[in-house]
Amino acid sequence: MLIDIFHDTVCPWCKIGTKHLFDALAQWQKQEVDIRWHPFILDNTVPADGYEFRSFMQNRKGIKAKELQYLFDSTQYAGKAAGVKLDFEKIRLAVNTKLSHRLITLAPAKVKNNVVEAIYKAYFEDGLNIGDIDVLIAIGRAYQMDSRELRLQLSDDAAIKAFVVESIFAYPNGINSVPFFIINNKVKINGSQSVETFLEALNRAALLEISAKIW
Repeated sequence: MLIDIFHDTVCPWCKIGTKHLFDALAQWQKQEVDIRWHPFILDNTVPADGYEFRSFMQNRKGIKAKELQYLFDSTQYAGKAAGVKLDFEKIRLAVNTKLSHRLITLAPAKVKNNVVEAIYKAYFEDGLNIGDIDVLIAIGRAYQMDSRELRLQLSDDAAIKAFVVESIFAYPNGINSVPFFIINNKVKINGSQSVETFLEALNRAALLEISAKIW
């Protein structure tokens, strides 16, 4: 079974949604699953050095500091219910995510899901700048990726621009928010739905696959 995940690495709901998906897969276990990660860059105008996080979020959402704190608290509560740690107090920078998506693509298939999780942890638990090459190289090195080669690959402007283009292409295909999941190119799930919703979607996709083989 093939599952395409459209996400951004600074999106807390993407982290929650993928946790629900993987929890559902742990219960399901009916087929082997191939996960494909796709970039959906929420704001490519953020510079390499980033912006101060809270002021950036206030401007982006058009809300006051008190309202922003309420938003953080409610998101953190949803994360806790899903078993996801979100520490908004540690996050100091709103960052550009294109380099983190590049690292995900470069990661070997057998550790790719782990690298995604490590990037999310670096940002939401440790408050690190995941737009910084050195931070990303440290993550890659933890999964036996070559530091020197990785630095060259993360500095390849042409390859980086390709991710921006891929992210833009998601819009004409009906994807205008994340997380977004497509199972077997047929069953679509928008948002960080419940584990039960993912289980239903997996079963529906499996039935559609069986029906296609019969007919």
